[in-house]
Amino acid sequence: MAMMLDESEASDAELIGRAKGGDRGAFGKLLERHYDFVYRAAYRWCGKKADAEDIAQEVCVRLGKAIRDYRGGGAFTTWLYSVTLNAARDMMRKTTRENVKAEAFGAYSMISGEASAEPEDPSEALWAAVRQLPDKQRDAVLLVYGEGLSHAAAAEALAISETTVSWHIHEAKKRLKTLMRSAGEV
Repeated sequence: MAMMLDESEASDAELIGRAKGGDRGAFGKLLERHYDFVYRAAYRWCGKKADAEDIAQEVCVRLGKAIRDYRGGGAFTTWLYSVTLNAARDMMRKTTRENVKAEAFGAYSMISGEASAEPEDPSEALWAAVRQLPDKQRDAVLLVYGEGLSHAAAAEALAISETTVSWHIHEAKKRLKTLMRSAGEV
């Protein structure tokens, strides 16, 4: 009983140390603790439930190997953001051809009147516009506004300076205003 209590209250650092040593239970607990976080970041990045689930699963698989390389210099969640964003980018590269086909079909559906031109939820319309931003701007917005990180924490996750994050946010706001205006949302 005491062993179960200790494991449920173990810190991330303790779980990471034990997982590095091959403790599958600690690794499972670490995944359980952070899976929703990974899924949420993946969903904000891609905007599709199925893709976010695929990305989250890929992160879980990658963590099995990558946990050994975690040095502990920053917060585990910051490092986990980086792993998640890399998995999302990799998935995007793998599915580029399928996305082009899907977009072509979507355009055909909109022209033929079979699909709605705009998302019904205004916040979803905003996140759809965020997904149209250039990669670095999208990632900065995702981390700062989607996940509530400070500019400093987002800078650490993206391996760039804090001022660069601020610049990406500034540029993203200007671009989003234009995108939302052209979509009739502002």
